[in-house]
Amino acid sequence: MLHCMLPLNEILIDFHDTLKSVSHGYASMDYEPAGYQISDIVKMDILLNSETVDAFATMVHRDKARTRGQQMCKALSETIPPHQFKIPVQAAIGKEIIAREDIRPFRKDVLAKLYGGDVTRKMKVLEKQKRGKARMKEFGHVNVPQSAFIAVLKGTIKEK
Repeated sequence: MLHCMLPLNEILIDFHDTLKSVSHGYASMDYEPAGYQISDIVKMDILLNSETVDAFATMVHRDKARTRGQQMCKALSETIPPHQFKIPVQAAIGKEIIAREDIRPFRKDVLAKLYGGDVTRKMKVLEKQKRGKARMKEFGHVNVPQSAFIAVLKGTIKEK
């Protein structure tokens, strides 16, 4: 029998799952609240294309903020589909960026319709594409699918 004091957040997220998996489902636990205590909790925001997404904002302990931020950014970068421009996914505490992942852009082959010939024509088409992508990044909107929200929740739970 083990008696200890843990933050309620740790019991709900990690401890119970770990206890059940280590004991192959035989262990059980009982808990009772020990009251409120002062802790170093910070608000972590997730930024998609430099815009805050309030749905992903969480309250975490300062010691675990970096790992949770990396985990959430990785889960989002794997589930959000590529757009025509590079999308930075960042975790931030206040104005400090603590984690970053990039969603790569998909490339449209604009040179497919050109059949060789003059290099300057190719460069002109590529330059036009670059300007279009820059404009799209400036005004572009990132669509977040429902699966991204589920992936972030599952990714946060499986932290080790």
